[in-house]
Amino acid sequence: MSSLAQIFAVISALIHVLFFVMESILFSRPEVWMRFGLKSQADADVLKTMALNQGFYNLFLALGVLVGVVLVNRGAVTSGVSAVVFGCACMVLAALVLVSSNRHFVTASLVQGALPLLAICLVVVQSRG
Repeated sequence: MSSLAQIFAVISALIHVLFFVMESILFSRPEVWMRFGLKSQADADVLKTMALNQGFYNLFLALGVLVGVVLVNRGAVTSGVSAVVFGCACMVLAALVLVSSNRHFVTASLVQGALPLLAICLVVVQSRG
């Protein structure tokens, strides 16, 4: 797995850790829930439990990608690449779901999905070369 693919994967994971912090730790703050398109504290209160769960999904995806990168660098290349590609593919698919559910989230979808897609593309290109 190339260094550039690993860098894209790690940055993707760190972005998803940030999503975890926003959704699971800081969600009650107006400056956070407004980023998710909510209009009121009451709306945020209703969605808080779902956001908590969603944040943990993002954290677990990030951890899977990070463990994969560690495995690659410890010599367990096949297992590591598999973990990285799976985690990044989940991130890309979630980004597609986001943008398909609401076109106003194009930018958020690109933030969520572009780097993991690049990581996957680099893995595919390297495996063919």
